[in-house]
Amino acid sequence: MSTIKDNITNLLEEERKIEMMGGEAQIEKQHNKGKLTARERIDLLFDPGTFREIDKFVKHRCTNFGMEKKEIPSDGVVTGHGLINGRPVCAFAQDFTARAGSLGEMHAAKICKVMDMAGKSGVPFVGINDSGGARIQEGVDALKGYGDIFIRNSRFSGVIPQISAIMGPCAGGAVYSPAMTDFIYMVKNSSFMFITGPDVIRAVTGEITTQEELGGAMSHNVKSGNAHFACDSDADAIDGIRELLSFLPSNNMEEPPRKPTNDAPNRLAPELDSIIPDNAMMGYDMKDVIKTIVDDGYMYEPHEYYAKNIIISFARLDGRTVGIIANQPIVLAGCLDIDASDKASRFIRFCDSFNIPLLTIVDVPGYLPGTHQEWAGIIRHGAKLLWVYSEATVPKLTVVTRKNYGGSYIAMSSKHLGADMIFAWPSAEIAVMGAKGAANVIYRSEINKAEDPDAMRAKKIHEYEELFNNPYRAAERGYVDAIIRPAETRARLIDALQMLCTKSESLPPKKHGNIPV
Repeated sequence: MSTIKDNITNLLEEERKIEMMGGEAQIEKQHNKGKLTARERIDLLFDPGTFREIDKFVKHRCTNFGMEKKEIPSDGVVTGHGLINGRPVCAFAQDFTARAGSLGEMHAAKICKVMDMAGKSGVPFVGINDSGGARIQEGVDALKGYGDIFIRNSRFSGVIPQISAIMGPCAGGAVYSPAMTDFIYMVKNSSFMFITGPDVIRAVTGEITTQEELGGAMSHNVKSGNAHFACDSDADAIDGIRELLSFLPSNNMEEPPRKPTNDAPNRLAPELDSIIPDNAMMGYDMKDVIKTIVDDGYMYEPHEYYAKNIIISFARLDGRTVGIIANQPIVLAGCLDIDASDKASRFIRFCDSFNIPLLTIVDVPGYLPGTHQEWAGIIRHGAKLLWVYSEATVPKLTVVTRKNYGGSYIAMSSKHLGADMIFAWPSAEIAVMGAKGAANVIYRSEINKAEDPDAMRAKKIHEYEELFNNPYRAAERGYVDAIIRPAETRARLIDALQMLCTKSESLPPKKHGNIPV
């Protein structure tokens, strides 16, 4: 008969075997690729000593193709909960050393169990993906597993933050769960996402490509926009996830955590008084404006490499998390296009879901013209911005620094879409269009009849600028709440945010709207 001591010894021995994952050779192979193992990643993600694994002893029950003789430690995935920055979080990490981290019935069941735990408990969920895909030997049971995960991604969207890290291959059905989460981290040169790989593409279409070109970290950060962050290593990605979580509440019923700062709330920034060029055709870096306004000059920017004509970023004002959306004048003059509209819209919806106030900084000449934009659906995509700002009920602050024309004036968190407080700098130009275009339309007849059309055109452009290319007309109508000196922007925003922190607004009851996707 076994003694209690024997039972404990057996337990520890079984745990030791499982924690060896796929064995020393497979672990070394993983390290040689510059990748950490699943357990090493978990150890980095959570505060030291706080992770508690569940379902460590789960085994697959497949008997096809000799699988009944195959041992897969923890069925190829580590699941559990712990603390990140002192707050509870649930997570999984697929183990590529154990049967390539392939997803089968029990592998998926483990992930679903910890997802349900996160949803019921109201804590963030992090998934570390490193898998060869569906376990072919398990057939439709593996496909069922993906579906079980997808439905939870959907059900818990907007309830708890969901974050994905791609730290190896991710192909076919495996890419859809990360795509349904809120943010995706990828690692340069070692993580890949695609529906069909290079070999299939070559066989079907004849097109020749590589894994990196097709679905590498920079491809998805620059071209597709599927990923939000491109990191230099596994450890770098995990540090980023911990940083992102520091800005977020645990669930949609909580407020974001407030972080103490020594940056004075009433600090003036006189450098902003001269940041706008005298020549309206010249650009400036909007990130300089943002860093000057926010706490300690720090911004955490998703989608840094995608649709660079608009900026989205997390930052803090007097310790409070804000989500920032800002036009970037040095890229496409800050015009809105399809990609910028999509990028901003999804970020706005995320912030609204998790009670994060929105700060919109505007310098926009309009929507980008062109046949490609029109045929690719700029009307539909551009309408997303109108939708999400109208839908958002969190505090909405807007600062107009310079150009703010036409439909893009309305779209960039105008008073007409529910902005709570709008500040304009004296350099702001709020009008239907720029003075040159407006004068050519309004005064076309006079210009054409004049003895010197060029001189008449210049005169009419100047007249239009005096009348409309300023913030005062909008302020007269109450569409701008205050025209402020740029240097005092930080102080005015913090005061407004303090006043609006108790804002309460509800929308008409409905199942959900039909956003123009």
